[in-house]
Amino acid sequence: MNWLTKLIGGGLAEPIDAIGNVLDKVTTSDAERMQAEILLERLRQQPQVLQVELNKLESQHRSLFVAGWRPFIGWVCGLGLTFTFLINPIVQWVSGKPGPHLPFDIMTELVLALLGLGALRTAEKFGGRTK
Repeated sequence: MNWLTKLIGGGLAEPIDAIGNVLDKVTTSDAERMQAEILLERLRQQPQVLQVELNKLESQHRSLFVAGWRPFIGWVCGLGLTFTFLINPIVQWVSGKPGPHLPFDIMTELVLALLGLGALRTAEKFGGRTK
């Protein structure tokens, strides 16, 4: 999980922390520090708020291709991961025989690609490159 935090969280948190360090040096009173903390918290929450709004827009779309492909892939991967980590070990424990092996690495790559495509689409929409 540490590599994922570095990949996603560290890259986003470093600029905000740098802004916070600068604001700490510039502000002198407690009221100014409190205002700076409020501003930093709003900056930290901004990407999550934008993703929630994008998810709302996509889920309300009339086309099943737009509103349905991401949930479908999510459910397929969710069921596969549930089988891999919950159902298959119980079946193996009860029967004593190894169950079918699902390609966990492919499911993980698919989930990560799905999340990455969602982020790329968000960036394109905010960049004005698409309708």
